[in-house]
Amino acid sequence: MTLPPGTANDLTLVDLLRRNAREHPDLPALSGPPFDGRERTTLTWERVHATVTSLAAGLTDLGIRPGDRALLMMGNRPEHWLADLALLHTGAVPGSVYSTSAPEQIVHIARHGRARLAVVENPTVAAVWEPLLRDPATPLEFLVVVDGPDLERGHLSYEDLVGSPGTRGTEGLHEPGPDDLATVIHTSGTTGAPKGVAITHRAVLAQAIALDRSVGVPGHPDHVCYLPPAHIAERVLGLYLPLLRASHVWMCPELADLPATLARVRPPHFLGVPRVWEKLAVAVRLVMAGLSEDERAAVDAARRIATERLAHVERGDAVPEELEEGYRRARVEVLTPLLAGLGLDRLILAAGASAPLPPDLVRFWAGLGVVIMDAWGLTESVGVATMNVPSPGGFRLGSVGRPLPGIELCTGEDGEVFLRGDSLFEGYLREDGTIDPAVDDEGWFATGDVGRVDEDGFLWITDRKKELIVTSGGKNVSPALVENALKEHPLIGQAFVHGDGRPYPVALLVLDPEVTPVWAVSRGVDPGPDPAGHPEIVAEVERAVEAANARLSRPERVKRHRLLAGEWGPGSGELTPSLKIRRRVVAERYAGEIDALYEE
Repeated sequence: MTLPPGTANDLTLVDLLRRNAREHPDLPALSGPPFDGRERTTLTWERVHATVTSLAAGLTDLGIRPGDRALLMMGNRPEHWLADLALLHTGAVPGSVYSTSAPEQIVHIARHGRARLAVVENPTVAAVWEPLLRDPATPLEFLVVVDGPDLERGHLSYEDLVGSPGTRGTEGLHEPGPDDLATVIHTSGTTGAPKGVAITHRAVLAQAIALDRSVGVPGHPDHVCYLPPAHIAERVLGLYLPLLRASHVWMCPELADLPATLARVRPPHFLGVPRVWEKLAVAVRLVMAGLSEDERAAVDAARRIATERLAHVERGDAVPEELEEGYRRARVEVLTPLLAGLGLDRLILAAGASAPLPPDLVRFWAGLGVVIMDAWGLTESVGVATMNVPSPGGFRLGSVGRPLPGIELCTGEDGEVFLRGDSLFEGYLREDGTIDPAVDDEGWFATGDVGRVDEDGFLWITDRKKELIVTSGGKNVSPALVENALKEHPLIGQAFVHGDGRPYPVALLVLDPEVTPVWAVSRGVDPGPDPAGHPEIVAEVERAVEAANARLSRPERVKRHRLLAGEWGPGSGELTPSLKIRRRVVAERYAGEIDALYEE
């Protein structure tokens, strides 16, 4: 893959798109919608470039100017991707808003981000934005609607702005520089109001190039775009990195579409947050439950071989020839056919991020030959700061790997992790549109995460600094560590540990809605309409808590717990769009249940 003339430090995303249209005009670039019988549209890199520049010309004619701020609120669909790149060609700064954002969050982001333009999916979404056109505290002037714009409500038509791709030319379009902003991302706000993270083209390219050199995925790979476009992970993996690699991006609008999309695409790399890997593991277990006794025995034998081989690779030792040959046969005859149904049979890199993966989940997938390489980073680090790589000695299961090229790392006296390097953000957006740098005099950024670096340079994250529980006895407890121990039992799908300022930790537990009926049937139990109240399920969860406590230190042990009905999610507010627990929301919503656990 050749880069445009000049050094990487001189490049912008506009340069990469132009290169792809010139060098790879007929390669597929972008496909959507999902594979549910509807017609699928695929755009080549040449067609993407023509559409983007035509839309940029339409936006320029509308009055969008360099330095303007724009917000996009759509799902994972081609128009989101295309509009983002078109705005860069006008000199405007795009940012995405989570489709699950509450109206008050939208108002905050629009005001704080000083948005002149919003591009939204349909009239229903537009209804939340329409009052902002008349809001004196928000500079919003233009509301573009993709599906079914209502001109009488002040909507502008996306299709009209695009016009006929390629007919408007590129004359008069803006040419951004590497130090211009490529995006402002408003964090999802697990602990408070979203903050605007300002990121330049230079930082984006530093991240993309470092990742490309680290992961070893072949050129022009397929990528399934399913995480929210407002999340830094999908922005990097689904937009910025594909521009560098001239990848083929497959849009997956709904999480429910992910299994079918993976099965269709069979991507060489896949990043899943813990909840996604848990859901996929459930699907594998359901398949395994339907196997014959001989087939299950073959799978168990293959998993033992894969696990034994992995221990050698993790240490960087040579794999014995007989073991390597046994793994090759197991892979071909057992594991690959099992994974093929999920579309994971061609994985070169399986990655985890956003939150620590429970150890039993990592072991489960490793036994199937899918070694999940945990990575770690923040919006402020433009995605990945450290990662494990699938090479001998290149990973430590349970760690989040070593720093990417161009990133330095150190820890403070209290274990807080500090970063410095090429792919850090510029700073936080102020109310007046200026940027507030967030690094110290030596260029170090305090991440708020707590961890340690081992003798081989691998980082082990233990918790968020501000989320550490300090009991009334003065003991520090990592809620993530305790929650992962509890979730090692497959019945427990979600866990929330509380105890700050209290004498001991307590937990709220949520049954996994997919595992629970399978577990019940395997034991001849009818879970009924209220499985959280079924005596046998309650007893099994009690045993799960006891087993977790046996592996925890005394201050970390959960003394009491409450089993809840109903899964948490972004729609109900307990999780962020990237499926992380909103601890403040859960603590407030279940304050009565938590207080009762300390009164019993």
